[in-house]
Amino acid sequence: MNNTIISLLIENPELKLAFKSALLEILEERHDLLTDIIEEVVEDIALKNAIKQGESSQAVSRQEIFNVLGGA
Repeated sequence: MNNTIISLLIENPELKLAFKSALLEILEERHDLLTDIIEEVVEDIALKNAIKQGESSQAVSRQEIFNVLGGA
């Protein structure tokens, strides 16, 4: 959302209420969307943490990785 829309919502109580109502209706009818968003955020955080951990850990050979994976 851009700042103009946010300003309108803050300044106009009726518009703010309508926006809240519409958002609540969407979340009630399509709770799977919220679930998907939360899953994506958790996955992104986990990936970010794995990358950070990988950057500070010792490098290993490709063969060592395949050995851990069972020779895949």
